[in-house]
Amino acid sequence: MRSSSSPLMPVRGLRSLVVLALAAAFATAAPAARAQPDDGSATSAASVTAAVKPYMGWSSWSMQSSKYPGLNPNGDYSYLTEANVVKQTDAMAAKLKKYGYEYINIDAGWWRDYAWTPEFDEYGRQKADPVRFPSGMKSVAEHIHAKDLKAGIYLPVGLEKEGYGGGKVPIWNAEGCTTADIVYDDLRTTNGWDSAYKIDFSNPCAQKYIDSQARLFADWGYDFLKLDGVGPGSFKNGDNYDNVADVAAWQKAISATGRPIHLELSWSLDIGHAEDWKKHSNGWRVDTDVECYCNTLVSWENSVDDRWDDTPAWTRHAGPGGWNDLDSLDVGNGEMDGLTKAERQSYATLWAIAKSPLYTGDDLTKLDSYGLSLLTNREVLAVNQGDTPPAKPVTPSDPQQVWAAKNHDGTYTVALFNLADKPASVTADWSTLGFTGKATVRDLWNHENLGSHKNKITEALPAHGSRLFTVTPRGDALTWTGIEAEASANTLDGNASVADCAACSDGHKVGNLYTGGKLTINNVVVDKAGTYQIKVAYISGDARSADISANGGGATRHKFPSSGDWSTVNSVHVPVTLKAGSNTITFDSGSDYAPDIDRIDVPKSS
Repeated sequence: MRSSSSPLMPVRGLRSLVVLALAAAFATAAPAARAQPDDGSATSAASVTAAVKPYMGWSSWSMQSSKYPGLNPNGDYSYLTEANVVKQTDAMAAKLKKYGYEYINIDAGWWRDYAWTPEFDEYGRQKADPVRFPSGMKSVAEHIHAKDLKAGIYLPVGLEKEGYGGGKVPIWNAEGCTTADIVYDDLRTTNGWDSAYKIDFSNPCAQKYIDSQARLFADWGYDFLKLDGVGPGSFKNGDNYDNVADVAAWQKAISATGRPIHLELSWSLDIGHAEDWKKHSNGWRVDTDVECYCNTLVSWENSVDDRWDDTPAWTRHAGPGGWNDLDSLDVGNGEMDGLTKAERQSYATLWAIAKSPLYTGDDLTKLDSYGLSLLTNREVLAVNQGDTPPAKPVTPSDPQQVWAAKNHDGTYTVALFNLADKPASVTADWSTLGFTGKATVRDLWNHENLGSHKNKITEALPAHGSRLFTVTPRGDALTWTGIEAEASANTLDGNASVADCAACSDGHKVGNLYTGGKLTINNVVVDKAGTYQIKVAYISGDARSADISANGGGATRHKFPSSGDWSTVNSVHVPVTLKAGSNTITFDSGSDYAPDIDRIDVPKSS
């Protein structure tokens, strides 16, 4: 489940965020879980899974949430049934398993009927709807496992209101504990939909409740849990929506089961708590829903395109053990996806280079040939699944962008994107990668060697188009001349001022660049006239723009992606045309706010 507030009532927010009425959870349509030894012997046997690489699979939510004709014949979100999960399982086993896809993830609603009324067992745990899942959740997991795949399930954070039962519901394997003991007396609410009571972990009964759910899911044989509506995040802040304790309790409970279960968090998690998410889970959604809640699965403007803005700040947090989750990858069904071929490729390219989990929400029984080629391109999958680091922008977040990562073998993964609504050329300049001269280029989508290119490669791209390359340097490493923003020779205008900065290269930065504040860096000396890719080190807790000019000439406005917070330095390269000799470079906030500037580095002429 994704974003929602009350049953069957989509709500639009930032770029088609639709918070859909789910306070979904884990069903217990099987008998109450059998008693287990409570001596702690299993506690160290397993925790959340290792998540050495991003997971790959399928999720039910995209088709559940779509208005595409025929997908939800019994009302909104009615697609989710045992029969449909079995069909997708069999299709994945036949078409995608050999490429690494393995998880079949059942999303919100499996414990609710078609009118969205939930069911719970005698211990306040969600129970499968007998119409949707007549065989029960354990049977479904067994079918998935029989295909040598892994089974995933879903739960909203907190104690669902309908499971409270007046506070009189006993907690499994916790003598004397009831639902009244595990929540706050004032019944304060939590999660992205306020559909649950906040759990009070100061009472030991609360951990017992989470333990009982985890034990049940482990006994059913599930390998994956999506915990949804988690805060800070899910567009909620404040104490009621701080679910760090819930996530920690889930990690502890999963560990106690002795069964490896991948723990994924959703949605739009607060980057300020990134270390908590990394400590206690295997992945975290960095953005809102990718689905458009329209007559297709997604659309370009309904948050697919937002990922280029929202992903960069998170890049440094991804790695073995936990990954930045960009949400479903719906590129396999052609017309039902709602995207052009160029958009489908760009969508898949960003997910691959960002090292996002690759789980599609498409109908796997109806993959078109182009979609299948995108989902099964082994060279592109290797970028996502191999030991390559996640890519990040090396240019500003302008309509034409270059993203890159330096790989352990000395090569570079380089992606070119044209996010404009009309065709445009995009250039990857080797100086933005740190070298000059020649490099050989491999086109990964087309499995084609493009030969040697000197200093750069330029591609004409369609609207919303992309290319993906492996670049192997054959030239020389660049040398740079660094100039601190706060150097005494520079000129500050308007509100601009020098401030302390522990993360900055010389302990200081120039900030307060807003409503006309300017920084002019003087005495920028180069031997030859030409256009230089100037590396700008900056700090910005959100995406901000600046007008950049040289020698008092015409300015170009560039958008700097968020560095994640106001204590982390990021860098991108901006093209500036300089004359031989001494130059000035000006950063002008214009009528808005610009990022704080740490320093610039100017490549030396060869």
